[in-house]
Amino acid sequence: MQEIPFNKLFNIHACKGLIESKRSMKQDTAKVAIIGSRSYEHKEKIREMIWMLKNKLGKVEIVSGGATHGADKYAKKYAIELGVGYVEFNPAHTVKNLYSAMPEDYYSKEYHVSQLFHRNELIAAYCDRMIAFRSTGKSSGTDHAIKMAEKYNKPYIIIGDKV
Repeated sequence: MQEIPFNKLFNIHACKGLIESKRSMKQDTAKVAIIGSRSYEHKEKIREMIWMLKNKLGKVEIVSGGATHGADKYAKKYAIELGVGYVEFNPAHTVKNLYSAMPEDYYSKEYHVSQLFHRNELIAAYCDRMIAFRSTGKSSGTDHAIKMAEKYNKPYIIIGDKV
């Protein structure tokens, strides 16, 4: 049997039905993507943002990309610590974890850079709004996630790393 490449198995169109069903199950929950640079280290800003979202919106779910450092790391850490819902769209080359949004067969694929961009599109399709925590300098992943928010007509804000 010939192996089907990742981008043929899991393009955004194939995932759209799954994302819509997950969204509809949580209609009463504000789904806020917190994404950003892997070098972002102003964790107190992320904690304050999640605290404010929880107090203003009530039922909130933080959506992130599952990176183990930077903005994604702190989004996960503080969402869990503050008792806020959390879901992550970690890339297909990683393994499924307790917070992964996609089914088991989505994960453990051979690495390809397109998986990171695919993940950004899934986040944008799923969330209601996006907050990007951005370090100075170029961040192609953050820039792409913002473009995906624009594509899906999701409001977004960008927060810089100046303290």
